[in-house]
Amino acid sequence: MGIVAWVVLGLISGLLARIVVPGSQAQGCLATTAVGILGAIIGGAIAAAADVGEIGTFYDGGTWAISILGAILLLLVLRALGGRARR
Repeated sequence: MGIVAWVVLGLISGLLARIVVPGSQAQGCLATTAVGILGAIIGGAIAAAADVGEIGTFYDGGTWAISILGAILLLLVLRALGGRARR
């Protein structure tokens, strides 16, 4: 995948992860994209290590599922490390 595909995948994955993970995430567009891209990398590494899939082509459903799950995992870890959010 090219850099533009990674950015689009990261943005959409990050947005979907923010919708799924409850609570308020005070992040902008760039932070959401970064969470999505890092989530895709983390999800791809976990899937490859478990031999259940890999990040492949942009239009593959498995690629999207792995990247969204990785972004959700990353958001949960960031929330756990960040402590309580201000209200």
